[in-house]
Amino acid sequence: MQITRQADYALRAMLYLARMDPNQRSATSQIAEIQQIPPSFLAKIISQLSIAGLIHTSRGARGGVSLARPVEEVSLLDVVEAIDGPISLNECTHNQESCPFGEECPIHPIWCEAQKELVDKLKNTRFSELIAK
Repeated sequence: MQITRQADYALRAMLYLARMDPNQRSATSQIAEIQQIPPSFLAKIISQLSIAGLIHTSRGARGGVSLARPVEEVSLLDVVEAIDGPISLNECTHNQESCPFGEECPIHPIWCEAQKELVDKLKNTRFSELIAK
């Protein structure tokens, strides 16, 4: 199981923004350079994060990117799901009928428990915690 490169880049970009003063903006070119993210890839990520309401973007000489919410309110899950959609370790965790063994499958509860633990960990990890370390 591995998150997408796009989600990883999004987390890095958000962490960079979380470390800035709340009223400060950053150019995407600066984020791309410092976080080693291909600029064209970052443009797509920025768009997705903006649509999800996690960042503000503005154009022009004083434009740039900033967080749309306080760092205490943004979780790792918010970012991963904005990029990759809901986390699903296996198709059966969202649709048990997709499994030919149905309710008799002894692995199904393990997938569901592991997914819940992962989602809970990401949901309960805020960017404010990460920048405090």
